[in-house]
Amino acid sequence: MKRNTTIIIGMATAVLLMGTSAIAGGDIIPVEPAVKAKADKPKRQTKGNMTVKYNVLPENVESLGDMFSEGIFYGRIRSNVFYWDWGDEDYETGGKRKDNKNMGLGGSLIYKSGVLNGISMTLGYYGTFTPAFFRMDADEVQYSKAGKDTFSRYKVKTGGGYEIHTLGQGYLEYNNGTVDVKAGRQFSESVFTASNDTKMIPNTFDGISASVKIALKTKARVAWFGKQKLRDHENAHDVVTFKDAAGESWNNNDDSGGHKGLSYANFVAAGEDPNHDLFLADLQTKYIKNLNFRLSALSVPGVVKDIVAEAHYRIPFENGWTLRPGTRYFYQMDDGGGAVAGYTNLTGKAATGYVAGVANSLDSSLFAARVDLQMPKKKGFFRLGYSKVADKADIVAPWRGFPTGGFTRAMAQYNWYANTETFMARAVYKFTPDFKLSLRYAVQDFDDAKDNVQADSTIWHLDTWYNFTDRLQMKTRIGIVQADNDIAKSLGGTKADVSYNEYRLEFNYLF
Repeated sequence: MKRNTTIIIGMATAVLLMGTSAIAGGDIIPVEPAVKAKADKPKRQTKGNMTVKYNVLPENVESLGDMFSEGIFYGRIRSNVFYWDWGDEDYETGGKRKDNKNMGLGGSLIYKSGVLNGISMTLGYYGTFTPAFFRMDADEVQYSKAGKDTFSRYKVKTGGGYEIHTLGQGYLEYNNGTVDVKAGRQFSESVFTASNDTKMIPNTFDGISASVKIALKTKARVAWFGKQKLRDHENAHDVVTFKDAAGESWNNNDDSGGHKGLSYANFVAAGEDPNHDLFLADLQTKYIKNLNFRLSALSVPGVVKDIVAEAHYRIPFENGWTLRPGTRYFYQMDDGGGAVAGYTNLTGKAATGYVAGVANSLDSSLFAARVDLQMPKKKGFFRLGYSKVADKADIVAPWRGFPTGGFTRAMAQYNWYANTETFMARAVYKFTPDFKLSLRYAVQDFDDAKDNVQADSTIWHLDTWYNFTDRLQMKTRIGIVQADNDIAKSLGGTKADVSYNEYRLEFNYLF
């Protein structure tokens, strides 16, 4: 067992013991017999962020045999189509910009067993393939952008096909209504981590997590994860290390939000272990009426530590409208990763234009705020968001949680480089019970003096959701990004023109 794993076992044990005497309340879902669904109600449904809500769960059973015979299967058939149109292609001169397209066809089959004395099991197969008529050729897969998660670039590069077959979920669970413990491959939804199931296969983690109600409307969670499996990978990999021992970029943590300076070779050269653990903990309370407060912590020992405080408050009005201000403060502390990465930024290239301290430190911070105006009967909302990153190191975030998510992040954008300021306006409206539209506009002001940071940009995103039935949903997206390609770099010249248009079409059928 890797270093520090005993810490999480001790933490989980403490949570388990504490939970047996905790005050009932909070919002952890207790184990209870499932309510039989109506004939027109599906067993589960997707939320706006494509996470899944279960309407029907397996019942409590009295024997091991019934535990398996009384389980429930949940099926999903899905397709995703992506087309990315660069404003300025440069692949013919050795660049990375080439118009690209990809299509994913596949789905998942999830099995949840019956619940025996609070113990249950979940297994989930996920599969996808990219048809030949709508994909990049094998020698061009490196140009794939949003559609890269419909297949494994590493598998194609090493002579495999365009399909992925993987165990997306596989865990044992104990839930007595107060304590909920999971061990195995699982989703992790927190300010740092997310399943991010918006393509074909979710982002999952291997390890142990525990959640416990500790007071009225208050819960605490802890987790240890020894591996992560990103959406375009068949197999699990390290939680932070970029590239493997052979220098292969796509066979370890190649997430776009990761720090490429934290590479396998750099860890070895610094005399450090390239294999890492990820520890999480958070405390969330809704004890004060209309206030949702969360304090979260993350640690990758030997690399980085984070603390995040977040609060959202509801101010209801008599006419049915609601004002919802919120704020997030993200504090990042170096724990040895800065010395490993050297004078590089998230791209793994020289941190030209950064303060000298980033040569041996990942210390940094981020502040974000937003205010929502929610319509009566939750028909929609208007949002204004703002975020600013300290002019120190970039924020390290390869776990799909997105430091600016929910405040200013627009899809496919990474606005947590040092000294980046972002403004966002968003409107969401539900025209009918089956049709919803979202329009957002963001202005991203990156640091002009930093060479290996993208140019300033403006972003428009138009999203629609349409439910043909309770089980069949269509989602569309149009993204228009206009970048300023005439900004002086610290060494002279101009930054690359990263303007593009993006189009997505998605179908989901749940059964």
